[in-house]
Amino acid sequence: MGTLQAPSSAPLAGFRAKRLGREIAAAAVVSLLALGGLSGSLEPLAVVAPARAQAAERIVAAGGVVTEVLYALGQQDKVVGVDTTSQWPPDALKDKKSVGYVRALSAEGVLSLKPSQVIAVEGAGPPDALALLKESGTPITMIPEALSPEAVVGKIAAIGKAAGVAEPAEQLAAAVKGRFDELDKLRSGLPGQKRVLFVLSLQNGRTLVGGRATTADAIIALAGGVNAASAVEGFKPMTDEAIITAAPDVVLMMRHSSAHNAGPDELFAMPAFSETPAAKQKALIRMDGLYLLGFGPRTPNAARDLMAELYPEAKVAQLSAAK
Repeated sequence: MGTLQAPSSAPLAGFRAKRLGREIAAAAVVSLLALGGLSGSLEPLAVVAPARAQAAERIVAAGGVVTEVLYALGQQDKVVGVDTTSQWPPDALKDKKSVGYVRALSAEGVLSLKPSQVIAVEGAGPPDALALLKESGTPITMIPEALSPEAVVGKIAAIGKAAGVAEPAEQLAAAVKGRFDELDKLRSGLPGQKRVLFVLSLQNGRTLVGGRATTADAIIALAGGVNAASAVEGFKPMTDEAIITAAPDVVLMMRHSSAHNAGPDELFAMPAFSETPAAKQKALIRMDGLYLLGFGPRTPNAARDLMAELYPEAKVAQLSAAK
């Protein structure tokens, strides 16, 4: 992947020094928030231009789900740049120029690609980078966060409309809705509900969990579970005592997360987890982060796969509408 050259511009030159500090800080949390908006509590940014129903021949995609939808719609040739959360399909990060992490975008990098527009997930930034892009005349379409089946379907349609392929996007959205409908039927046949604790990271003796109003909370509900961390909102630290009180039946983590790669033996030897119901069966589930928490076209399948892990005795069927 080549290195992007910054265009020679006075506003961008002044922006570069400020951006450096932000990107260094953002690099430490990329692995934790590589999902284009893990928390549902982010406020919409006011610097963004309205959504535009136009064909964009040079698109910069900021957010893993934006890239995923554009590729699913066969629009990859229009994509000239992606952010570092664009991990699906795997070729995206290999074939396209990187414009940085979704919350620490490089304005210079984006402008050097001469985009027709930027399509970004809600929460992309920083605000001054978006302001510079707006001042340059670059159209920016913001895609709202989606934590419900209806919102996911709407997000797919909005991305397709922005890219000038509204009709194919409506067809993809309809297919995804069909998978969510199948998921509803599978969920109604489950034997009870298990308590699931999503652990984002284990560092320096602090356990960061996914509480209410997060993508973790939403995917657990779609899979037929109960969020054991519902006492907190957002992604927050949870004390050992609170985890024991929460009594999770299962612990859920992201696979290949650099935050913590503990196996079941190590995890359930920790004081916070050793006394939980999950420790008795060493019930630890790991899934790919973007697949699990991306809330895009693959979300019904991700929820079905999590459901099958949570309830092996139910022999959860595959989604027949899956492609």
